[in-house]
Amino acid sequence: MKKITVIGGGNMGFTYAESIYNSNLDASIEVLEKSVERIDEINNLNTISAGDDFSILKDSDVIFLAVKPQIAPSVFEGIKELLNKEQLVVSIMAGTTIETIQNGLGLDKVVRAMPNLPSQVKLGVTTYVGSNEVSTQDLELVGGILETTGEAILVENEDAIDKSTGISGSGPGFVFYMMNAMVAAAENLGFSPEQSKTLVSQTFGGAVKLYEENDISLTEWMDRVASKGGTTIAGLNYLDEVNVGEGIQGCVKTCVARAFELGGKKQ
Repeated sequence: MKKITVIGGGNMGFTYAESIYNSNLDASIEVLEKSVERIDEINNLNTISAGDDFSILKDSDVIFLAVKPQIAPSVFEGIKELLNKEQLVVSIMAGTTIETIQNGLGLDKVVRAMPNLPSQVKLGVTTYVGSNEVSTQDLELVGGILETTGEAILVENEDAIDKSTGISGSGPGFVFYMMNAMVAAAENLGFSPEQSKTLVSQTFGGAVKLYEENDISLTEWMDRVASKGGTTIAGLNYLDEVNVGEGIQGCVKTCVARAFELGGKKQ
């Protein structure tokens, strides 16, 4: 049985801990957290064990780093002496490179991953890549862990991790932005907040399902919805006129540029 320890009991750290706990993986799971209130919240669920005794890291096989990148240096300093070269570290810290983690912890076996918020409902997608010292067997283990929250995609290098930030990592925020605009439009047309939520969420969910379950391009789907001289084509033409498509691509590029910047790299 693998012993997995998650450092950080926030949204994403707890999501992975809970998903591992509820999975069929042959693993034990514990959460390390500094906040006494958060420790009590997790322990009161009577499922996952949480605490602040960092000495348990000495016996961990896999260590998940789920803390904010800004406090990474202090976390590294606090746990470095507790770790050994055989341990596998998995980081979900945005913009923190494998090299930074290796230097900070004095370890070689590091996997960097980029999850997203829908992981909380088992519909996430996580990209991941390992350092040269991470074995194929270790990568398979990490892939299995990440898949407890949805899909996991092994990429070729860290640049792909930063690039995926603009699509999947930050992408839910962009989707929520578009949904928010459509909910506002629905309410302005006289629908109640509850009706507007249903209209928009079902529309997005249904469209995603159609795209997911059929081998049809998005352009073809748009053609199927839009008839000549109809309502949909009028709306699509307006979106083209105000360059919404270019704006979305610009949004993604800006996000990716920021991800590279956080990692101290140039795109």
